[in-house]
Amino acid sequence: MKKFFIAVIVCLASSAIPNSAHAQQGQKVTSSEILGERKEYYFDDNKVGELPMGFQSALTGKGESGRWIVKKIENAPSADNVVVQTKLDDTEYRFPLLILDGVSYKDFMVFARFRAEGGKVDQAGGLVFRYKDNNNYYVLRANALENNVRLYKVVNGNRIQIGGKNTKVTPKEWHLLKVVCKADKIQCFFDNTKVFEVSDDTFDCGSVGLWTKSDSYTYFDDLVMQEAK
Repeated sequence: MKKFFIAVIVCLASSAIPNSAHAQQGQKVTSSEILGERKEYYFDDNKVGELPMGFQSALTGKGESGRWIVKKIENAPSADNVVVQTKLDDTEYRFPLLILDGVSYKDFMVFARFRAEGGKVDQAGGLVFRYKDNNNYYVLRANALENNVRLYKVVNGNRIQIGGKNTKVTPKEWHLLKVVCKADKIQCFFDNTKVFEVSDDTFDCGSVGLWTKSDSYTYFDDLVMQEAK
């Protein structure tokens, strides 16, 4: 685990969080006296070419279902594996999801790194949170073709924008998306800079995961979540 994760977590806790052994393949679980359980997914112990353990694939919208696999690449943030959605259907309203099984968070912090590698219709990566099902959740996403970061709530399969900021999203470079939720307050960060904050109480808890759109070919790594007590 790289040292830069300490800087990302410091906004939520002033003391270091000790590490424990891997709870399952690809997952590290840690604990804190101040915060609740923290889970970290770096995908480095997962089998290349397969869906990462502990996750399920889902789809919002139309088109082909996604195919999420673990892939080995050079210069991953935490070497050597990343996860990527490989079915590049260019249907416009198509949102493949990779959702963590068996968790539900209310107040928490979650972040992930992404790198937009290609796509003609879109080059996007997103962070899903308070996920109820494939048609009801929040997603913070960044788009390298549009150069913006936006927050959506998806209600009964319909996307509704509730926050956004225009900012440079460079393709083929690693970026960080982070969300901090407390009650109805949602703070959104891009590359460790807070870009906006909104209040919305449509969803009060749920799972977390990753998101792409249409034909986006996007690498993801370092999915980390920390529940607040």
